[in-house]
Amino acid sequence: MNVSLIQKKQTKCWDMNIEDLGLFNFLVMNNSRRSFIKTSVILATGAILAPNAYAKKVYNPIISNIPGNKVNSQTICVFTKCLQYLNYEQLAQTLAKAGYNGADLSVRDGGHVQPEKVKSDLPRLVKTLQKEGISTPMMVTTIIDAKDKYTESILATAAEMGIQHYRMGYINYDKTKTIPQNIDIVKRSFEQLEKLNRKYDIHGSYQNHSGTRVGGPVWDLYLLVKDLDPQYIGVQYDIRHAICEGGQSWSLGMELLAPWIKSCPIKDFIWQKTGDHWQIQDMPLGYGMVDFDAFLRKYVELKLSGPFSIHLEYDLGGADKGSRTPTMSHEKIAHCLKQDIDWFREKLKEHNLD
Repeated sequence: MNVSLIQKKQTKCWDMNIEDLGLFNFLVMNNSRRSFIKTSVILATGAILAPNAYAKKVYNPIISNIPGNKVNSQTICVFTKCLQYLNYEQLAQTLAKAGYNGADLSVRDGGHVQPEKVKSDLPRLVKTLQKEGISTPMMVTTIIDAKDKYTESILATAAEMGIQHYRMGYINYDKTKTIPQNIDIVKRSFEQLEKLNRKYDIHGSYQNHSGTRVGGPVWDLYLLVKDLDPQYIGVQYDIRHAICEGGQSWSLGMELLAPWIKSCPIKDFIWQKTGDHWQIQDMPLGYGMVDFDAFLRKYVELKLSGPFSIHLEYDLGGADKGSRTPTMSHEKIAHCLKQDIDWFREKLKEHNLD
C-alpha cells in the first residue's frame, strides 16, 4: 500500500471533502458507512494477572430516583464539550432534535458548568435537559485529588442530581520517578477518591488515553484499581485510544479491566501521513479504523453495561475543541451530531444492544 495515499486534508462530516483518498472510497451521505482500515500493529502482551476479590463482585449500577436519569446499555450520551457555545436551553433542544437520550456534561474550567458555580449551575443544567427528555448519567471533570477545594462540592451536587458517573482528570507520569513509584503515588490518590465516592454513592472513572500519561498503556490502570471497589472507582474504557496504543491487543486490556469498566466513550480515528510523520486524525463514526463490531462483541461477551458517550473530536470549526465561537455553523454541527448517533444506534442494533 502506498503510504502517501492519505492526503493532508481535513475531514468534514457534512461533505467529507476527501475525494482524493484513492483506495479509501468514502461515500459521505450514504447510510452504509464502511470501515476501511482493518490492520494495525500487533503489540507483545504478557500474561493476564489474576483478578482479585473485587473483580469477582457483581456491580449493580446506582439508579437514581430522579426522573429522566435512568441509565442502561441503550443510553447514548454526547460529550457536551463540542456544544459549549450553546446555552442550557439551546443545548437541550439540540440534543433532543438529534436523537440523543443522554448528556455527558462538561463540569470543569471552560465547560458548561464551572467548578466554583457547581452548586447553582449543575442543578439548573440537569433540570433544563430533563425537560427535553435528556438524562444526565455522567459528567467529565478534572478531579484527581479528593482534597481539592471543589472536589467534594462537585461530587455532592452531582450525586444529589442523580449523576452516577464522573470521569476523572488526567495524570502525568513524574519523569523524575520510576514507573512503580508513580503507580504507588497515584494509587494513594485513587484510594482517597474511592472513599469519597463511597460517601456520595457515585462512580469515578479514569479514562485510558493514548500517549504517555497515566492510562496510556491501559495495563497500568489495572495496577491502580485492582485492589479498589469497582462500585466506586474504575475505568472509562475508550476503544479509540485503546486501539491507537494497543493495535490488535486492545481486547486483552479490555478483558483485564472489565470489572471496573462502567462507561465507554465512542469515537473513531485513522493514522494519517503528514510529511515524514504519521499523525492521528479523528474521524466521524464509521469512517475510521476502530473495529466497532469487534468492540461490541467483546462488550457483550464481558457483560458490560452503563452509558455510552459519543465524542465529536473531528474538525467542527473549533467546536470540537470546546470553542465558544466556532467557525462552523450550528446547522452543520447538528448534522454531525445526528449522523454519528444514527450510525451508532444501527451498530448497536446489529449486536442486539438496542
